[in-house]
Amino acid sequence: MTSLEEVRQALDDAHRREWAIVLSATVRVAGDLDLGEECAQDAYVRALEVWTRDGIPRNPAAWLTTTARHLALDRHRRASVLRAKVPLLVESARSSPPADEVLMATEDIPDDRLRLVFTCCHPALAREAQVALTLRLVCGLTTAEIAHAFLVSEATMAARVTRAKKKITAARIPYREPAGHELAERLDAVLTVLHLVLTTGHTAPTGASLSRGDLVDRALDLTRTLLELMPDEGELRALLAIGVFAEARAATRVAADGSFVPLEDQDRREWDRGLIDEGDRLVRAALRGGRPGRFALQAAIASLHTGAPTFAAIDWGEVVGLYDLLGRAWPTPVVALNRAIAVGFRDGFEVGLRELDRLDSEAPALVRYHYLPAARADLLRRLGRADEAAAAYRTAWGLVDNETERAFLRGRLDEVSPSCPGSGPARG
Repeated sequence: MTSLEEVRQALDDAHRREWAIVLSATVRVAGDLDLGEECAQDAYVRALEVWTRDGIPRNPAAWLTTTARHLALDRHRRASVLRAKVPLLVESARSSPPADEVLMATEDIPDDRLRLVFTCCHPALAREAQVALTLRLVCGLTTAEIAHAFLVSEATMAARVTRAKKKITAARIPYREPAGHELAERLDAVLTVLHLVLTTGHTAPTGASLSRGDLVDRALDLTRTLLELMPDEGELRALLAIGVFAEARAATRVAADGSFVPLEDQDRREWDRGLIDEGDRLVRAALRGGRPGRFALQAAIASLHTGAPTFAAIDWGEVVGLYDLLGRAWPTPVVALNRAIAVGFRDGFEVGLRELDRLDSEAPALVRYHYLPAARADLLRRLGRADEAAAAYRTAWGLVDNETERAFLRGRLDEVSPSCPGSGPARG
C-alpha cells in the first residue's frame, strides 16, 4: 500500500502537469465543458483511494484520463442520452482502470489541448471571457490566479467564467478542431491566453516558489505546436521569443538560498546563450514586413534587455521608444507602468516617479497591482528617500501573495529602515 502522503504528492504533480491533458480528452467524450470538468475532478478524487490501495500507476495521466472518460460515459448512460450525444463512441463501462493500465494515445495530446483552447476562444464569447475560460479549463489556473492576471476581484472573475461556460452550452458551440479560417479568426485570443499562461508561470501569483515551471513548459509547448500549424504567423514567433528569452535567464532569477535576484543583479554570464540566440532569430523573423504587433514589440524589448552586456548598458532610449509603440498597439495599464519605469532609467528617477504618480489617477486598475508601489519604492530608494521608500515597500508587501517576492520586498524594507531591522509590515 502506498502512503497517503506519496499519493497526495503524485496527485499534486499530476494536476500541475497533466490537468490540460486529462480535461481536454474528457471534454471530447463528455461533449460539455461543465460535465468534462466535473468528471476530471472526480477522477482525481477517485485516484486518492485507488492509488493508495493499488499503488501509483506508471502513467498517472493515462490513468486519470481513462477514469475521467469512463465517468463521463457512465453519466451519459445513466441519463439515457449516450447515443444522442456521442453515437460513435463505444467504450467499456469500467469506472476505474487498473493502476498500471495505459489507454491514452500520446500522439493525440497536443491536438486535444489546442482543440479545447480554440473552443474556449470562440468569437461568440467576449474576449475577456474567452481568455478567462481557457486559463481556468485548459491551464488549470485557480479563479484567484486569473483574477490577479486581469487585475479584478476573484468574485468578478468567477462570474465571468460561469457565464462563459453557460454561453458555450446554450449556443451549442462544438468541441472540434476549427477549420483553417477559424484558426486565424481566433488566433489573437489564443495568443493572449498563451501569453498570460507564460507570465503567470514566470512569476506565480501565489505559493512559495517564484515561478511555476509547469505553466511555462505548457505555454511554450502549445506555442511551438501552434507554430507548426501556422508557420507564417509573426506574432506566434514573437510570443515564442518572449518565452525563450525568459527561459534563458530563468536559472539566475533565484539564488542558491531561494531568494529572488532582480534583473540588475543577475549574472549574465550564466544566461543560456543558445536560447538567447534562438530568441533573437525569432524576433528578427517576427519583425520582417508590416507593422509589428504587440507581441513582436514585447519580444523586441526583451531582446534589448537580454542582449545588453550589462544592466547599465541597456539602451533605455530604445526601450522607451518601443514602449511608446506598444502603448499605441496595446494600451494597457501594465504597459504604461513598464514604460514609466523605463523613463525613470532614461530621464532620471524623479521623472520616473512623476510618471508613476500619474498612473495613480489614470490607471485605477493598478490599485491591486503590487508592482506599482514596488516600482515607486525602488525609485525612491535609489534617490535616497528612505522614509517614502519604506512606506511604498509596505504597501507593495501587503498586496503580494508570492512568498519569494514577499521575502524580497521585506528585505528591501529592512534595507531602507535600518533603525528597525527585521521589522516587516503587519498584514491586516
